[in-house]
Amino acid sequence: MSEGAVVGADGQARCPWGLSAPEYIEYHDSEWGRPVRDTVGLFERITLEAFQSGLSWLTILRKRPAFRAAFAEFDPAVVADYGPHDVERLLGDAGIVRNRRKIEATIVNARAVLNLDVPLGDLVWAHQPPAAPRPRSLADVPATTPVSVALAKALRAAGFVFIGPTTAYALMQACGLVDDHLATCWVPRAPAD
Repeated sequence: MSEGAVVGADGQARCPWGLSAPEYIEYHDSEWGRPVRDTVGLFERITLEAFQSGLSWLTILRKRPAFRAAFAEFDPAVVADYGPHDVERLLGDAGIVRNRRKIEATIVNARAVLNLDVPLGDLVWAHQPPAAPRPRSLADVPATTPVSVALAKALRAAGFVFIGPTTAYALMQACGLVDDHLATCWVPRAPAD
């Protein structure tokens, strides 16, 4: 795989990972790296990033509609009320990744969202690093940063589970706290707030 942006069949240069399937193209072009600040959107991304751990992101994207149905459109107030019978129900749902630890973590994290002293968006976006130039190649994209370490630590201190520095950095990329589209990728920078 090339380290730099690759031109796709439509003539657009994209980050190489964003070309292998239609779901990746759509996610890369319209969602990844775009600011997400609302509680439901952030809770969804935290959940999906945790479920992705050890799996292909494409698997998660393809199961996303089923995840939304299984977790009440990621409404933390509803998910926080899930109990043991819901865990068992979800373990039988072939539409999602059936991993007990990840399902239970989602419920714990919903409860953590409800117990926050500040909105989830404020907690997450307090860890936005200063804007930086886009990476020139995939080799320039880190798996973790000191800021992702701090974000993971802050989320864990607030009661979140199943989130470490790598998952926190993936969350930062997905939600637009950092812009890791490659320098020659066609996707424009998200507007500054």
